[in-house]
Formats: sequence, structure tokens, C-alpha cells
Amino acid sequence: MRQLARFLPHLAVVAFAIWSLYCIRHDLVQLPLSSIARSWDLVVLALLLSLLNYILRIIRWRFYLSRLGHFVGFRFAALTYTAGFAYTLVPGKVGEMVRARYYIPVGVPLVDVTAAFFAERLMDLLAMTALAALVFTASPRYQRAFTGAAVIIAMALALLVLVPWASVAGAVQPRVGPRSRTRSGLAALATALAATRLLLRPSVLVFGFAIGLAAWGLEGAGLGLLRSMFPATGLSLTTAIGIYGLSVLIGAVSFLPGGLGSTEAVMTALLAVNGLKVNQALLLTLTCRLVTLWFAVALGWLCGVALRPKQSVALNP
Repeated sequence: MRQLARFLPHLAVVAFAIWSLYCIRHDLVQLPLSSIARSWDLVVLALLLSLLNYILRIIRWRFYLSRLGHFVGFRFAALTYTAGFAYTLVPGKVGEMVRARYYIPVGVPLVDVTAAFFAERLMDLLAMTALAALVFTASPRYQRAFTGAAVIIAMALALLVLVPWASVAGAVQPRVGPRSRTRSGLAALATALAATRLLLRPSVLVFGFAIGLAAWGLEGAGLGLLRSMFPATGLSLTTAIGIYGLSVLIGAVSFLPGGLGSTEAVMTALLAVNGLKVNQALLLTLTCRLVTLWFAVALGWLCGVALRPKQSVALNP
């Protein structure tokens, strides 16, 4: 029964997916699926851009671990980092912390894995915010909004470097009486930033942000490539990257598993606003999510299976 209980959540997700597909079967018939068959090369290129995204983030992950004093091989880092994608559908992507199970047996403490993970998520959040601001470049009227977003990101990076987060954590931590949620949340955030201080130095911060910008920009460029399935639309590459960034960002802050539903809704709506028909926008959105989110989840499970023998050896020498 215990083994069965482990699979019940997965079975529930599969059942929900089948029920959803059954409910929208009439809408799916209207999708121009022939466009995918004619543009299979674009889908392959988008998959390759997603792979480049993962490679860049693996390089950053190894860099973070090295700054914390842990040097691991690229193959081990690639397998363990990618294995975390299997749990991307956990809200906030905190499920990717499962990769700690591979590092603790080889001498990397949980606190360092957590610090690297927190720094990575923080840089991804800032990078996605910067990419989302590209939506405002579609019209000269929104140029000030784009400039404002750039200023806010620059200020956030400066604050991460300059603020003494350990002192802030001590100042906002309630010492007596009931703890308010706001103060407790601020204290937890400041404590996490203090624990990540080695990864918040200027050079490390700029490197991590640049990698995040390039990595997620590549996946946004994948959406820009896929838009060529409908050449009559006037959607530019820059706007497509901005749409991808904004959609994923809203999906992340919604705390839904993998941004499911919210990301797709925002992406479809923005594509439709920018000249695509609704059925074209929906097909483009589903294809994009297939070569990004679901491709990552599939790779994650494959790497998790590949690591199982190594994990057994590490735990039972």
C-alpha cells in the first residue's frame, strides 16, 4: 500500500490530463496541426535552443559550487542538475532541490546546495524580469516602461551586493511576542541572502545574471523561431522573447505547478494580441511548452534513472 500511495499523485495528474483533453477535444480539432508537420525543422531547432539553455545553467551551477569550495565533474553536475527538472512541476520549482540527495553523499552539505539553488532562482527571476520588459519595446509609447524596468533590475543587483543581509536578518527577526507573517518572511529572506553571501559578490552576481539572461533568452528565441510556422504574422523576435519571459514570469509567481495554466493563458493571449489567430496562438503556445517545460521534465526523469546505480554505490560503499 505504501508503494501504491507513492504513485497516487502521479496517477491523479495523468487522470486530470486525460479528462482535460477529453473536455477540449472539439477545440483541439480546430488546431492547425499540419503547420507542425510542415515546420518540424523549427521544432528541432527550438529543442536545441532548450538544450543550450540547460548547458548554460549547468555551467553556472558548477561555478556556484566551485565558489562554495566544491569541485565536481561536468558529467556528474550535468546529470544531477538535469535530474532536478523531473520535479519542475512542484510550485516555485523548489522540487529541484531534490538534487541535494546526490550531493550530500559526495560531501557537499545541504546548506551549500541550498545556497546555490537560492542564488540560481534569484538570478533567474531577475533575468526573466529583464526579458519580460522586452514586450514594451514593441511600441515607442512604452519605451519609458522598458527603461524603468532596466533601472529597477540594476538597483536590485546593487542592493544584493551592498546590503549587509546578516545585520538585516537580525534587525527584523522578532525576539519576543507573537511573530507577524511579514516580519518572519522578511527575516527568512534576509537569512537566506546572508547564507548566500559568497554568491552575491559583484563578479559572481554579474556572471550569474548574464548566464540567466542568455539561457532564458535562448528559450525565448525558440518561441521566436516557432512563430515562423505562421509567416503572415508580424511578430518580431524581440517581442516573442518578451512574451516568453513575461508568460513564464507570471507562471512562476502564480506558484502553480510549473506555471501550468497561467503561463499558457498569458502566452496565448499575448500572441493573439500581437497578430496571431487564437487557434494559431494556442498551437504555438502548446508547442513552445512541449519543447521547453515537458522536454525538461522528460530529460529530468531520464537523468534520474541514470543516476540510480551511482546513488546506490554512494550510499552503500
